[in-house]
Amino acid sequence: MTDIKNKVQNIDAKAKSRDIHDFIKDTDNIYKALSIISSRARQLNIDIKQELHGKLEEFAVTSETIEEIQENKEQIEISKFYEKLPNPTLIATDEFLNGKLDYRQRHQENKDA
Repeated sequence: MTDIKNKVQNIDAKAKSRDIHDFIKDTDNIYKALSIISSRARQLNIDIKQELHGKLEEFAVTSETIEEIQENKEQIEISKFYEKLPNPTLIATDEFLNGKLDYRQRHQENKDA
């Protein structure tokens, strides 16, 4: 599992307007750029969910009565941290615009094979 804290350290959690020309300088097509970003955002979303569930499983208590549920301050802090994270789409957009993503097109793979 990847540590999401390192990935989002310098990313602003608020959406901001971007210049379209920044997106198309590598792909020459805005739709390709958005497809790459959305695919990466889906991957990040899955990673974040798995990481959060993994951390919260440490606090899971197998009890049969609802009255025995206790609040755990660490569990609450972990949940608050993940709530404050930037949207996976914002993280993916930042990675794409800063050249941190490696991508390839499927039809190019099939021609090379």
